[in-house]
Amino acid sequence: MPIVLITGGAGGIGREISVCFARHGYDVAIQYNAGKERAESLSTEISARFQVKAASFQADFAVESSISKLFDEVVSEFGVPDVLVNNAGISEQRLFTDVSHQEWQKMLNVNLSSAFYLSQCVAPYMIKKQKGAIVNISSMWGVAGASCEVAYSAAKAGLIGMTKALARELGPSGIRVNCVAPGVINTEMNAAHSEETMALLAEETPLCRIGKPEEVATAVYFLASEEASFITGQTLCVDGGFLQK
Repeated sequence: MPIVLITGGAGGIGREISVCFARHGYDVAIQYNAGKERAESLSTEISARFQVKAASFQADFAVESSISKLFDEVVSEFGVPDVLVNNAGISEQRLFTDVSHQEWQKMLNVNLSSAFYLSQCVAPYMIKKQKGAIVNISSMWGVAGASCEVAYSAAKAGLIGMTKALARELGPSGIRVNCVAPGVINTEMNAAHSEETMALLAEETPLCRIGKPEEVATAVYFLASEEASFITGQTLCVDGGFLQK
C-alpha cells in the first residue's frame, strides 16, 4: 500500500486529510505534538474503518532535532512515505510590535522550517524512485497577509515560495510539489473567534459560508493523486472565493 506522512494529522483539517488518504487505501502516519489520546484514537479508528495501517508519532516542531527523529521512526515502522503532507501549524493574533523573538522563531519553526526539513528528509528517497508528491498547507493569509497576524502570514507566505522553488528543483526527478491555501475553515484554530466575527467572515466570503475541513482534505488528496499528475508548483486556494473579490 502507498504511505502518507501527515504532520498535524489529528487536528481539524489534519484529521480529515488522514481520513481521506485512508479512504483511498493509504497507510497513514500521523504526527502530533500535544493531544496524544486524540492522535492514537484516530489511528485506531482509521485502521478499523479502512483496513489500512495507521499509527501516531509525537514530535515538537519547535525543536529542530525532533524532525529527523520523527522521520526515522516513520520509516522504521512504515517505510518511506510516497506522499508528504506538511500540515502542522500554529497561529497567534497580536500586534506586530508585540511579537517577541522567541514567538517569531517558534512561528517559523512550526509553520515553515518543519516543512523544509521534512522535505529534505524525504526528497532523496523520492529522487531515487523518481516519484513522489509533497503538499504544503499554507493559508489565504500567506497569499494576502493579515493584520495582527504578521508572523503567521510571513511563515505561510514562505511555504508558498518554498513550494514554487522546490517544484522546479524536484520536477526533473518526477516529484510534484504543490500547496493548498485554506480560507476560513470550521476548525479549533478559528474557535477563538466570536460568533459575530465568524458570521462577518462568512458574509465576506462569496459563497456566504465557512469552509469545512473535509473540503480542504479533498483538495490535498487531489494534488497528491495521479489525477493531478501534470500539476506542480501551484497554490490552490480553498477559500470560498474570499480572495477573488
